[in-house]
Amino acid sequence: MDPKPIGTPAQEAVRKFIAENQEGGWDKAWQEKVTPWDVGRPQPPLQDLVGSNEVELPKTGRALVPGCGSGHDAVLIASKLGLDVLAIDIAPTAVEAAQKVLESSHIPPPGKVHFQLQDFFAFTVPEGEKFDLVYDYTFFVAIPPSRRAEWGRQMAALLRSGGILVTLVFPIDPPQEVGPPFFVRPEHYVDVLGEGWEKILDKVPEHSLESHIGRERLLVWKKL
Repeated sequence: MDPKPIGTPAQEAVRKFIAENQEGGWDKAWQEKVTPWDVGRPQPPLQDLVGSNEVELPKTGRALVPGCGSGHDAVLIASKLGLDVLAIDIAPTAVEAAQKVLESSHIPPPGKVHFQLQDFFAFTVPEGEKFDLVYDYTFFVAIPPSRRAEWGRQMAALLRSGGILVTLVFPIDPPQEVGPPFFVRPEHYVDVLGEGWEKILDKVPEHSLESHIGRERLLVWKKL
């Protein structure tokens, strides 16, 4: 007897694609338009954060968005903060979709946005080109938990001292052994970031997509 599916049909389809091809599965999901994490607009908690003075976010410099998908959040960061944004993904179809989103934007962002086919874990930058801000939404939960410590080391390597890491933790659902999305709690980020970080914001977002209400938390970190 086949095991009972865990999650939505879309999640099950994505898991099947990735089981067949660890990296190519993500592109297959984009090709087949099975992307439940993509909502076709920026995330409301990020919109609120960049539009407020709740934490001091950089207004100059560079930002990185790993697992950028269709790029809506990257365009928002560039347009509202004026940062030069590098948004990366391992799925060529996602990068193509993001480029179309940028080209269709009615108001060119004051910062530049570059979409690039890139593996976050193989990505390096010179000391003088480290990022001032990194934004992670559903990238952390897309990678196998066995790579989370590596995620933490990469964040430390890519952010400059004093840089800001914005993590939108989603989906906060009951524990499960399968993924993506893999089981996540806010403390999982604490565990893999380790020392050298100051948590400067930890809150339940005031505005969330209807399907995200009660299932997400916004954590913002400053690298010491």
